[in-house]
Amino acid sequence: MADKLIIGASGGIGGAFRRQLGARYPEARVLGTSRSGADGLFALDLSDSRSIDSFVEALATQEFKPDQILIATGLLHTEEHGPEKSYRGLNADWLAQVMQVNATGPIYLLSRLIGLLDRSAQVQIGVLSARVGSISDNRLGGWYAYRASKAALNMYLKTLAIELARTHKQVQILSLHPGTTDTALSKPFQARVPEDKLFTPEFAAQCLLEVMQQVAGGESGQFLAWDGKPIPW
Repeated sequence: MADKLIIGASGGIGGAFRRQLGARYPEARVLGTSRSGADGLFALDLSDSRSIDSFVEALATQEFKPDQILIATGLLHTEEHGPEKSYRGLNADWLAQVMQVNATGPIYLLSRLIGLLDRSAQVQIGVLSARVGSISDNRLGGWYAYRASKAALNMYLKTLAIELARTHKQVQILSLHPGTTDTALSKPFQARVPEDKLFTPEFAAQCLLEVMQQVAGGESGQFLAWDGKPIPW
């Protein structure tokens, strides 16, 4: 049985991915990461390229043979910073931090992980993006750092999918929107979300795994919502 890898397995959706994949595939090795490396997870900090390099080197010693890789990480706010309502709130250091965690770190990690794969490997890679990363869907403005980082992530994933279609023909890259989910990331912004539009992590993870199963073997480089509907770039 091939390995399953979840980046951000200590988070809300990442933890749900870990539990559900473990239940669905009891014979598979389900590997996960967190920033601290506690609870049997690998330590990985997407804001630090040295941490990424060390993690991939550790995986290489584990005879890592995945058929599914999920990246379930994201940065929207901290105690000091939150989504910008206006250009007047832009902070250069915060813009760079959000871009690193949401876009640069994930694509660099994938570039290193792909180096561990045989060219004939059949692997499905799902990365959590967000509808607010859609340029054509942006009608409200605001949230500069988060929007831009998710748009950049989408471009990275689409570009990677195009290249891998030539070199690793059975690797499928998917950019996934989980919907508004009851996690620490969305907690400060849930007040105006209708009850039926605020998903539990278990529901979001279940929906995304079902979407991935439905499109397995199909086109790489898609941007899909939790209900399987395509999202415009």
